[in-house]
Amino acid sequence: MQGLPPAGEPRHDIPRGPAAAMFAADQASRGLGMELLHVGPGTAVVQMRVALQMLNGHSIGHGGYVFMLADTAFACACNSHGPVTVASGADITFIAPVREGDVLVATAAERARYGRSGIYDVTVHRGDDIVAEFRGRSRTLS
Repeated sequence: MQGLPPAGEPRHDIPRGPAAAMFAADQASRGLGMELLHVGPGTAVVQMRVALQMLNGHSIGHGGYVFMLADTAFACACNSHGPVTVASGADITFIAPVREGDVLVATAAERARYGRSGIYDVTVHRGDDIVAEFRGRSRTLS
């Protein structure tokens, strides 16, 4: 998945629909510089650059920020169908550390939807390297 075009060039593939509207209202994710690159039925791709204030006491990216990036992609994927859907649980496995300046891309994919519940997997990449795997469980509100 490609990133955004260089500054000054127009974007022609701006995500639309319920998940894009939800993301546009997400002050927390957007405040960290996250960008919604793609949303489709049960899928989403979100990008974020690791900033200095995201580093922990070991000078590596704090896992909470990596989790938040994955959670945001998960939220966009599970809200792509339209009804308001929230997380009922999630877990993450950290595979490799991230550092200031790294551009992380979280790619979410729906694995199953049944009744009002769903399961989504998110892979967080830094270039070709996988840095985290996330599994989210969703619940559509009635």
